[in-house]
Amino acid sequence: MDEKEKSKKNKKKSKRFNSKKVVKGLWFLFACFVGAVTIIFTLISTGAIGYMPDVEELENPIDKYASQVYSSDGVLLGTYSLAKNNRIYSDYEDLSPYLVQALVATEDARYYSHSGIDAYALVRAVVKRGLLMDKSGGGGSTIPQQLAKLLYSPPSENAFERVLLRKPIEWVIAVKLERYYTKEEIVNLYLNQFDFLYNAVGIQSAAQVYFNKTPKDLKIEEAATLIGMCKNPSYFNPRRYPDRTKGRRNVVLEQMYKNDYITEQQYDSLKQTDLKLDFKRVDHKDGLAPYFREYLRMTMTAKKPNKANYADWQMEQYSLDSTNWEVNPLYGWCNKNKKPDGSYYNLSTDGLKIYATVDSRMQQYAEEAMTEHMSKELQPDFDKEKKGRAYAPFSYSVAKNVDSLIYRAMKVTDRYRGLKKEGMSDKDIYKIFKQPADMKVFSWKGEVDTIMTPWDSIRYHKGFLRSGFMAMDTHNGNVKAYVGGIDFKYFQYDMVNMGRRQVGSTIKPYLYTLSMESGMTPCDEMLYVPQTLVTETGKEWSPRGGRASKFGETVTIKWGLQNSDNLVTAYLMGRTSPYAFARMLHSFGITGKIDPVVSMALGTHDVSVAEMAAAYTSFVNKGIRVNPVYVTRVEDAFGNIIADAVFSPRMDEVFSEGTYVKMLDMLRGVVDGGTGGRIRRNYGITVPMGGKTGTTQNNSDGWFMGFTPKISTGCWVGGEDRSIHFDRTSDGQGASMALPIVGLFFKKVFADKTLGYSQKDQFETIPGYGVCDKTGDEEVPDAPPPAQIDNIFK
Repeated sequence: MDEKEKSKKNKKKSKRFNSKKVVKGLWFLFACFVGAVTIIFTLISTGAIGYMPDVEELENPIDKYASQVYSSDGVLLGTYSLAKNNRIYSDYEDLSPYLVQALVATEDARYYSHSGIDAYALVRAVVKRGLLMDKSGGGGSTIPQQLAKLLYSPPSENAFERVLLRKPIEWVIAVKLERYYTKEEIVNLYLNQFDFLYNAVGIQSAAQVYFNKTPKDLKIEEAATLIGMCKNPSYFNPRRYPDRTKGRRNVVLEQMYKNDYITEQQYDSLKQTDLKLDFKRVDHKDGLAPYFREYLRMTMTAKKPNKANYADWQMEQYSLDSTNWEVNPLYGWCNKNKKPDGSYYNLSTDGLKIYATVDSRMQQYAEEAMTEHMSKELQPDFDKEKKGRAYAPFSYSVAKNVDSLIYRAMKVTDRYRGLKKEGMSDKDIYKIFKQPADMKVFSWKGEVDTIMTPWDSIRYHKGFLRSGFMAMDTHNGNVKAYVGGIDFKYFQYDMVNMGRRQVGSTIKPYLYTLSMESGMTPCDEMLYVPQTLVTETGKEWSPRGGRASKFGETVTIKWGLQNSDNLVTAYLMGRTSPYAFARMLHSFGITGKIDPVVSMALGTHDVSVAEMAAAYTSFVNKGIRVNPVYVTRVEDAFGNIIADAVFSPRMDEVFSEGTYVKMLDMLRGVVDGGTGGRIRRNYGITVPMGGKTGTTQNNSDGWFMGFTPKISTGCWVGGEDRSIHFDRTSDGQGASMALPIVGLFFKKVFADKTLGYSQKDQFETIPGYGVCDKTGDEEVPDAPPPAQIDNIFK
């Protein structure tokens, strides 16, 4: 063999050897790659590199849900949540099948056949989008991967971890999610986690915000709209870009058709429909019963009172709060009850379901009644009276002090507190309050954009009369309607439970009750003459308001209550003692310190609307007062009842059945022929009804208490300050200011037959008791002896 042939053979051997080396090298590189990938994924899985949630996090990926408040008729009244996290828990069974179908068809068509990673979609995305730059290649992310991204985005600031490891981390988490959860649970988690904008976090909130529905009630096109937003909620925002969102919705519908979830006929029909929303932004200041919802929040989250946190002038409030902590199961509920893990409940994150006693229909009627009367009648009359007066909206008696009153109001505003925290002096703050600024102000015709000084805005808003109204079941205490003010956004002070005002003549039935308990009857007579009582300090007290035309005549005790006469009231006050009357008021549930003076018989004590409405239930329940009940049960996020029996109504006996018969007769007389008669004349209320009007000095407060066999109501109307009131009693009395709200409310309630209330309802009768029957002792405990009583009157 010559040298040439040997050289050729050596070259061939060399080539074969080099080829084998290349192949071996490639296999080695491939093995190294596989090994490296395996190591990387192992390190990721164990958390050695990148971010990997622990097992507990994977088992409980979403631990913050908003709590919900439901009305007694099943309507969602509102939620309590963290800022920008109004997520409401929803079960898979609560989802419309169209939601699941739309999600799978659009985001992950092979969802039910892979285990977290769709290899086919991944390769397609790499080849088409990565190599061929074809944007129609689609994405490779599966639903579990997208869920992993939503739940566990790496918190690291390291660019390597944030960019290069993001996808691998998502793949590992997606596979782990598939191990821990069923396909249905993963879909449910995804829809519960996604943020649909406008504080609509999760599908439950989204369905409520965009369509005012539950997820289960969504139509095909509605479900497609929401799923379409999952691609990019800001870009496909149905509020801002309806045409663009409609196009995206139709893409989802097309995918549903291609995956055989809907027919061609359905697709052709639905893609032609307009995008229709029933948008309701989530805001705790909007919606039904905002004052009620805020009262529940403050009550349930109250902490155990600490005396050190109360100023000297708040000691009475400290006493009330301490009592509530001990006897009221709702007060501080979140801080009295613990979860299975030992921590206390949190309204903003634990996804509680709070079932309230409020009926959404009755609540709607109550809010409408207040708005109608205040906006159409009372406020226009008030504005007309004050028009052109330099001291408006205040009364003439404080005309020289208007600026002082506004300055005092300025110092309790949020704006003032904020500027004070910045270290500004009162003088500088005053200058700012005098500078015009762009602002929104309240009006009965809607919010108004205007330019006004903050100083003038305080005075402007003080010009609106305020009100508080509550209706409760007379037998079980369930609060059916709760309206704490005219507009929660602008006037957040709750005049049902927080506000306390003088009650005027609505206190008189309590004194009459004490007299009936002592043995008097509505049929007893007195000589109608001016009355003068002598106080403990020896001063004389003579009430105003007598009817000179009747002086020297005899009148019945019933006539006195029917006409809210102050002389008859003084006569009864003279037959007892202020101390006995104070104890009777406490028996009726009136809280706080009560000064035992004779003038309290005319209603000088401050009381809340809620206390008054509850006290009047005793006139229906044969002397048994029932406390207000606001909640019937509380469930956790998974529907387990964690509190119910503790919210049972608390009842207290106030007076006897014999007194019940007498008081009911007199209070019905107030409505049938006395100061409350216009509720029958003007509003067509024919149901058996009792009630009492009340007006305080200078017309500062107008009250009406009205009750039927099944409902007890209380209503107050007045100015923010006592010096803001009508000058004319004809306009400022309780029968003009408060009674119409109660009348409108009952008119609406009785017109709604679905509520179950009838104008044929009857009060319970007590056999063997008569209105004029003498019962009990003529002498009241703690009253002066008869000999002294003769000396008291002059």
